[in-house]
Amino acid sequence: MTTLRRLGLLLALALAPCACAGGGGEQAAGEAATTAVSHPTSEQTTKRETRRPAPLRRLRATVVATYPHDTNAYTQGLLLDAGGSLLESSGRYGVSDLRRVDLESGEVMRRVPLPREIFAEGLARLPAAGGQPERLVQISWREGIALVWDAASFERLGEHRYQGEGWGLCHDAAGDRLVMSDGSSWLTFRDPESFSETGGVEAKLEGRPIGNLNELECVDGRVWANVYGSESLVEIDLAEGRVTATVDASGLLDAGEQRGADVFNGIAHDPADGTFLVTGKLWPKLFRVRFEPLDSEPRGTESR
Repeated sequence: MTTLRRLGLLLALALAPCACAGGGGEQAAGEAATTAVSHPTSEQTTKRETRRPAPLRRLRATVVATYPHDTNAYTQGLLLDAGGSLLESSGRYGVSDLRRVDLESGEVMRRVPLPREIFAEGLARLPAAGGQPERLVQISWREGIALVWDAASFERLGEHRYQGEGWGLCHDAAGDRLVMSDGSSWLTFRDPESFSETGGVEAKLEGRPIGNLNELECVDGRVWANVYGSESLVEIDLAEGRVTATVDASGLLDAGEQRGADVFNGIAHDPADGTFLVTGKLWPKLFRVRFEPLDSEPRGTESR
């Protein structure tokens, strides 16, 4: 082998490792570039986390106080009056009525019977506005009639007509609208003056529609709803229909009290202390409850 050829071979062998190292470096750089593109920045991650909904709260109803309740009241709608008395819509054909009840004693202070052909359902209170006094709106089950009452005198002021069934009703002060249930997962929004439909939202629990929504109570832009046939409540975000909390209200009545009683229904919020008043159809008792985390130790209760 000539000296020239030997030098050429040695040069080729010396350059070969450099070429391999160069190729590997380009591959590593490519992988690094790919990794940099596929992973979000800290700012993007923060935005995604901000949009993530809060976890579902699982609560239980802890009894704070107990009151007597008329076992003839087929409770469909329940409100706490500013003066501390209860406003109650009692249903069933032939015996439906609107009543004012003394909370402490359970005594019916005033009762206005409805026409026998009307099965009373949910009840909502409207604030005084535009020269109108504070009013109550009482819906019916299948008759498509919403009765309007003077909240103080119980004088009948008028009525509205609507299509479909009526189950629960409440006034969302935050949105100045009525929210109405029909036993499905759908909540209908209505104008408080004309009762015309203005929109609605479907309630969903962990992404799935939750039906049998019954009596309603609007609180701070959300609605609490009885789930018909169960001893539970759900809190629903009216902006998107997502259930944000569930409440286990089982065990309020003992075995003896359950005889003759119908389903759990009726919820009223007390803004003074944030508690709720709950009862059922034909129940002998009404309960003041506080909603607490399901996994916490219940605080002491009192009875009266």
